Amino acid sequence: MLKLVGGTGVAPRPAEAAIIIPARFASSRFPGKPLVPLLGAEGAAKTLLQRSWEAARAVGGVAEVWIATDDDRIAEVARGFGAQVVRTPADCANGTERCWAAVCEAGIHADIIVNFQGDSPLTPPPAVELLVDTLAAEPRISVATPMIRCSPLQVDRLTAEARLGRAGGTTVVFDGAGDALYFSKRVIPHIPERCRDAPIYFHLGVYAYTRAALAEYMRTPPSPLERVEGLEQLRFLHCGLAVRMVEISDPPGGLWEVNNPSDVVVVEAALAERRLV
Repeated sequence: MLKLVGGTGVAPRPAEAAIIIPARFASSRFPGKPLVPLLGAEGAAKTLLQRSWEAARAVGGVAEVWIATDDDRIAEVARGFGAQVVRTPADCANGTERCWAAVCEAGIHADIIVNFQGDSPLTPPPAVELLVDTLAAEPRISVATPMIRCSPLQVDRLTAEARLGRAGGTTVVFDGAGDALYFSKRVIPHIPERCRDAPIYFHLGVYAYTRAALAEYMRTPPSPLERVEGLEQLRFLHCGLAVRMVEISDPPGGLWEVNNPSDVVVVEAALAERRLV
């Protein structure tokens, strides 16, 4: 079941939406990550990029899906499995900037742009549909993005990754309306000792933006907190733009991104549990 935090429901989608999957080869934590093979439920290997593209293609009511990259290797592989590819500049600082470059380069006219992370093949398609509907329901909201409440096991995994100096994922805190207050690659809020029911929310890095929000983002220099955390979404908060958090339930196999090589086995286990080939 999917549910909206801080809202009373969603309205039908009045505007066209397009999905863009930003993909770059030179990841500092995991070079060549988009092309790493992931085994599905029946042992077939597909690249992380293709599995993310297939998940994006399963989202209903979307006009088009693009892969945005500056890398020849990624472009060749993407075209090989049938994706639309748009070439974007190498100096895009993050996925949001690459989405805007793709909108301009490909002449994408959709009113709502979805940034579908190329390292998140476990993203449930209905969750993305709910993000688009959330923007349609509340005109004051500029960005919508999903989260899940972590189980004690997931909190342990995040804190273990932090102790090893790795970013196991991003957590978020939000206000009573469901609008984000802060995102961090560390676990927030602070967890007191022996607290086994801490309200920790894991942020899944897929975003739906209005065109106006994307344009405002590009007009604004990176904020100090964005630079420190390495989290692009903090620029929206710095601009004073509302980022609505949409709570979703944890699907079979969980929601985990491929941030480090060690994440591959976790994601493969989830693909097997969901019987995704």
